[in-house]
Amino acid sequence: MLCCCCAKGFQQQAIKHDEQTAKALNKKAYDIRLTDPKKTVAIGKQAHEIATELNLTKEIAEANRVIGIGFYYLTEKDSALNRYLLAMKQFQYIHDELGEAKVLNNIGNLWTEIDYDVTLGYYQKALKIAKKYNKKDLIAGSYMNIGNTYYRKKQYNTALKYFELSNRVFTEIDNPVGTTLSLQNMGVIHYHLNNLEQSEKLLLDAHEKAKKHELNNTIAGMNMTLASIYMKKNNFKKAEEYIKEGIALSKLTSDQKKTYDLTFISYKLEEKRKNYKKALYYLREINILDSINYTKTITSNINLIQETIKQQQTQKENELTIQAQRNAKNLSLAIGSVAILCFFVIFLLVKTNRKSKTSNEKLTILNEEVIRQKNNVDRINHQLEELIAERTKDLIIKNQKLSEYSSHLSHQIRGPVATLKGLMMLVEDKLVESAEVAPQIKKCVDDIDEQIMGINEALHDSSRKGLS
Repeated sequence: MLCCCCAKGFQQQAIKHDEQTAKALNKKAYDIRLTDPKKTVAIGKQAHEIATELNLTKEIAEANRVIGIGFYYLTEKDSALNRYLLAMKQFQYIHDELGEAKVLNNIGNLWTEIDYDVTLGYYQKALKIAKKYNKKDLIAGSYMNIGNTYYRKKQYNTALKYFELSNRVFTEIDNPVGTTLSLQNMGVIHYHLNNLEQSEKLLLDAHEKAKKHELNNTIAGMNMTLASIYMKKNNFKKAEEYIKEGIALSKLTSDQKKTYDLTFISYKLEEKRKNYKKALYYLREINILDSINYTKTITSNINLIQETIKQQQTQKENELTIQAQRNAKNLSLAIGSVAILCFFVIFLLVKTNRKSKTSNEKLTILNEEVIRQKNNVDRINHQLEELIAERTKDLIIKNQKLSEYSSHLSHQIRGPVATLKGLMMLVEDKLVESAEVAPQIKKCVDDIDEQIMGINEALHDSSRKGLS
């Protein structure tokens, strides 16, 4: 039988082991985010379970952040946002600013396809904290995220400057994954600046490093640019090799967007080869994937916006509750003050033996004042309850309209848009004359215009509950 000291020491060792296990699982989940995001979520949940059992707030927060990253790569943005907000709250509770900065970067990633200014705001806040603590890996990651945002804004020279900064810092701290991503980003920028030789050199270097670390999602992304480079050089065989590898890896990582983009490049390749039969096959695949990806992206973005509105509404309700509690506290102080005054007055009245009539009148006035103040507080609380109910009702209506808008947009507008794209491609490929398809194009445009006018009218008519 173990003595008390030995038993205690054994228990502490077991707890330490489990704490290290939680940290190791969080790191493993994060490291495979670009290879298998589904496993990132699963392993992150294991880390969360262990950390929760041991009440390790920092590891709980990191597990939530890592799970959110997994959901982000699976394009489940609303689920990612929920995990990020939980992580942010937990990091703030333990005053971990570096943890907060990481979450700020993650939340910024969610908004890259919705609002560039919002995205940059999150990244700049994260960079400020990272510089405050001279956290090199976080500084480099923030530089890269800012560069990606400027790339999306097509400000290529500004983007290149931030990618070069991130590469310099990642190289300094010997972070091979970060260096690989920076090289890829610089290669993409040089491609858009038409520096094909420099772009090819950077991307091949990044490709070799990515394979070494099994960064499947990253390889699929850089393969798109490499294929485009070789198509411009008329090296069709090389382009086809990178396309096939990219599609296989994007399917392996369940990245439907990259699968779509690589399929589109396949179409452009076969079109350039003048292999129109095969090009038409890829065109059909594109239309199918386009409809799926468009619906999923729109739904994901709307869910993100809805979740943000919900969080803002919850915050407002909490603020109203806090204000109500403050009002109640002030009332309690006022009532206490009045009560003390009442006792003091009674004491003086008894001591000085004043007329009972005067004493009763003063007590009555004081009691009426207390009653009046209590009634005022009841009225304020009632008004606050009505306000919360009204805002909640308004939010429900808006959410319903947004959901209907998403469904309507997906099923009603995508049809004419897909038809229009197909017609335009036929015209561009000179398979038909413009005059032959002009009536069909006009009909598609009229259909889209009619649907948009109907949606716009429904969304701005507060008396209507739906789009019908």
